[in-house]
Amino acid sequence: MPPLDVTTEQHPGHTRVILIGELDIASTGELEEQLAAIEVDSPGTLLLDLRRVDFIDSTGLRALIAADERARSEGRRLAMVSGPDAVTRVLAVTQLDQRFEMVDDPDAVGA
Repeated sequence: MPPLDVTTEQHPGHTRVILIGELDIASTGELEEQLAAIEVDSPGTLLLDLRRVDFIDSTGLRALIAADERARSEGRRLAMVSGPDAVTRVLAVTQLDQRFEMVDDPDAVGA
């Protein structure tokens, strides 16, 4: 299994990107490429599902920040589904949980 598996699902009103594995220096490039391809279609809302991310490093955080900045500058909504304790802790320590729109229920995003 690759360090990061990225799956995309289309839902009414939003695109869900499910991340599985480690979001680190070895896998961030793949995520950035996939997000760039998704963003071409300018989905109204982009939902990053972090529930199955095992590990995130500073490079992964940078990719999330960059995606958030692109969404804000283009007038799109970017939300993230809260991840496991280790990921939640990193976002809290860096105070990125205050910057990002964090949601617990991915199904409520399109509602």
